[in-house]
Amino acid sequence: MLRQSISATSRALRSTARLGTQRQTIALAQSYQTPFAAAQTIAPRARWYSSETDAAKKNGEDAKNGEGESPEAALKTQLETKDAEIRDLKDRYLRSVADFRNLQDRTQREMKAARDFAIQKFAKDLVESVDNFDRALSMVPPEKLKADQTSEHQQDLVNLYDGLKMTETILLQTLGKHGLVRFDPDGEVFNPNEHEATFMTPMQDKEHNTVFNTQQKGFKLNGRVLRPAKVGVVKNK
Repeated sequence: MLRQSISATSRALRSTARLGTQRQTIALAQSYQTPFAAAQTIAPRARWYSSETDAAKKNGEDAKNGEGESPEAALKTQLETKDAEIRDLKDRYLRSVADFRNLQDRTQREMKAARDFAIQKFAKDLVESVDNFDRALSMVPPEKLKADQTSEHQQDLVNLYDGLKMTETILLQTLGKHGLVRFDPDGEVFNPNEHEATFMTPMQDKEHNTVFNTQQKGFKLNGRVLRPAKVGVVKNK
């Protein structure tokens, strides 16, 4: 009898224990199930939000890149940019070549001018000696140089005159080789760039503004007036 009572008590205790365990298990499952269900409920919203964000970013990148510009259009734009750069570089190159050629021409002209007029100062000092030859020759009257009127005493004068004239001729030829040339404007029209008028007088038998007297002959060095000629000019007006 006692044994049956103990067995019944043991079975009741085991049933109670199993029932408690099952309740605890159900409660624990429900506790885990609730966050999981909540996660299942919230997750789709989170994924939808992420998709919206990705789409907005993609649209923004497309707009930044030219709103979906095609590769052909991008290549065309790049080609036009390169063509513009090539045109700019070509223009700079041509300008540089032109500047260099102008510099060469200017340098050559300056070198030629330096060579042509290097003796300018020396030539100015030398023309005074040439003037002295001209003055000495002009002091001999032309009638004393005629052969039929020349006496034995005047022959020495004629020989001296011929010697001075020959020396002057050789000197002028030598100076002419170096570009120094003497000019006499007697009978020419007055040119203020080459002549210096020392006096003016009316003369009915000559045209107006004509040189009728040369007081001092002029000189040119390689075409440039080194010293203007001093002259007298006709003034009929």
